[in-house]
Amino acid sequence: MEEVSIIIPAYNENEGIGRVIESLRLLKEKHGPRWEIIVVDDGSTDGTPGMVKNFNDVILIQHPSNRGYGAAIKTGIRHAKYNTLVISDADGTYPIQDIPKLIAQLPKSDMVVGARRSNSSNMPLSRRPAKWVLNKLANYLTGIIIPDLNSGLRVMKKDIVLKYLHLLPDGFSFTTTITLAMLTNNYLVEFIPIEYKIRSGRSKIRPIRDTMNFIQLIIRTVLYFDPLKIFLPISALFFISSIAVLVLSYLFTPKVMDITTVILFISGVQILAIGMIADLIDKRNR
Repeated sequence: MEEVSIIIPAYNENEGIGRVIESLRLLKEKHGPRWEIIVVDDGSTDGTPGMVKNFNDVILIQHPSNRGYGAAIKTGIRHAKYNTLVISDADGTYPIQDIPKLIAQLPKSDMVVGARRSNSSNMPLSRRPAKWVLNKLANYLTGIIIPDLNSGLRVMKKDIVLKYLHLLPDGFSFTTTITLAMLTNNYLVEFIPIEYKIRSGRSKIRPIRDTMNFIQLIIRTVLYFDPLKIFLPISALFFISSIAVLVLSYLFTPKVMDITTVILFISGVQILAIGMIADLIDKRNR
């Protein structure tokens, strides 16, 4: 019989948390008597904990203050009894009924992600351009086509996630980081298409600030696991620039820009050397 820990991070989700828990309880009755439902309240001020306390079979863990989406998930992971972990949101945007379908794929994978359909009309317009840019950048840096980089509905193995828990951030970029960490370390990640619903309550996403944080995070994570993906293109850019300056200055200026050419070339060599050292350190630590 499948043993599953379902973790729901919640911050001011009084409007949607009740329906989400009801849906999870129905699934538990049908599919998993040995499932546990853990709600981590992240310092809510709208009565969310009181709503959760109405359900006696739900484990409620409370943060005294708001620490972040990722921090709430990490608290849930630490308290989970079982190795199969499910995370979903408290706002009702993810199809709870698809959880058994994702769990069924876990024996063949290390993580199963509910990939939101790119043409879903319920995806806010303000988030679609940023999501596209992030996915393109992540696809290049990982060398893998990622259907959904930061979906909040996924099934994971606790023993694998614990290896990277110290690297995972406390904010919304938790899901992005665990996706990149597992892909760049050759774990099997499967993406299952799901529908994305209209959320209950107000979104906590800050489009501009969070998008910039996500971009920094993607680059930082890939630097940690595969630094040459960053250093090689930058080094190549300096090498090409040095050759271009040399040729163009020779053809179109009275004097060859030799100093600029040398500076660009040496910079390319230094960046390449730093990248190779970083890659060597990464491989040795593994």
